[in-house]
Amino acid sequence: MHTVLITGAASGLGWELARAYHVRGCNLLLTDINAAGLATRVADLGEERVMGMAGDITDPALHQQLLQACTERFGGLDILINNAGITHRSPTTQTDPAVFRKVMAVDYQAPVEMTLRALPLLRKSGGQIIAIGSMAGWMPVLGRAGYCAAKSALGQFFEVLRAEVARDGIRTLLVYPSFLDTPIDQNALGGNGQPAQHGRSTIGNIRGADWMAAQIIQAQARGYERLFPDRGSWLASLLWRIAPSTYYRKMSARFAAEMD
Repeated sequence: MHTVLITGAASGLGWELARAYHVRGCNLLLTDINAAGLATRVADLGEERVMGMAGDITDPALHQQLLQACTERFGGLDILINNAGITHRSPTTQTDPAVFRKVMAVDYQAPVEMTLRALPLLRKSGGQIIAIGSMAGWMPVLGRAGYCAAKSALGQFFEVLRAEVARDGIRTLLVYPSFLDTPIDQNALGGNGQPAQHGRSTIGNIRGADWMAAQIIQAQARGYERLFPDRGSWLASLLWRIAPSTYYRKMSARFAAEMD
């Protein structure tokens, strides 16, 4: 029976992944900063093989506690899913640097540190790392400078790590979704660090978290190393590479309302 650790598991994609792995009979260790929401989710699953541990994913002490729980409660760790994330919607020049630091801490530094701490357990199990990136790491999205930077850094780190830990029998799946209907955008920060006051602009289709979770489970089963689930956003990333001026014109028109 596999043991799966999922960050950001109280809602959105993290919760849908928890449900999907639960149906498959896995042990689950779920974590989220929303303690009340996490407790509700654990109660919803309601079995001995599910454990919740609330906390701030940027806190190294939480990483240690999670991994200790994996060992003591379930005997190890097979799959680490770095899903927890945060975003912002704000023009770069109107954003407090503290917002950029927070986004980078949650979206890049936390999964890096969590993964490095988990490597001994994953080596022992011949396990897998799943990192939830974003198409925003492949192409610029106006009003998301901090998020784009964090997801780009995340992708580069795990692409390098993939090759280095493959020799230890650890597999890595990098997931690059586009716009999803999840609380990450509902809870986006504004330039002052408070909740954003304007709605988001989008590219391509807005997919449900349950659809995305199913795609990830399928990609894992097929042994994929990367998952680009939204063809429209993937094509947009190609346009950015081959015709950046055209991409910028289209992007500027699509996101004009957010820049005012």
